[in-house]
Amino acid sequence: MGDVDLSRVGSVFTGTPAYEVTRRAIAAFADVTGAASPIHRDPAAARAAGFSDVVAPVTFAVAVAQEAESEYIADPASGIDFSRVVHADETFTHHRPIVAGESLSTAVHVDAITARGGLTLVTTRTEISDPAGEPVASVVSTLAVRGADA
Repeated sequence: MGDVDLSRVGSVFTGTPAYEVTRRAIAAFADVTGAASPIHRDPAAARAAGFSDVVAPVTFAVAVAQEAESEYIADPASGIDFSRVVHADETFTHHRPIVAGESLSTAVHVDAITARGGLTLVTTRTEISDPAGEPVASVVSTLAVRGADA
């Protein structure tokens, strides 16, 4: 692959199928991240806490975002060689919790691409929404892509 295509700034990717949030996915994510609260695994505990079903840990939005980001990153036209990628930063803005049983849509915005001394920083913003188009979360991710000579 060549260099990261700087002209992709401003592009929006919406072709990823909806993410179906399951109890199993939430429990598995909670297990790997050490989120011990029963609201992540037990529907009764989640309902007692005011949720309609088990609730995802706040960082679960990254699983939804990364699946969507792959539409852009895996596109050969992006110029991103994933074997040269290091995750640099991730921030979340939550509009409401994510719960099991939801179908979430995504729009990945390529917000910035900056090349500096053999390293290219690629910043994407994934807007996650529900079927009514209401915002659920925003995930801003910055990847550092090493150049072929780095």
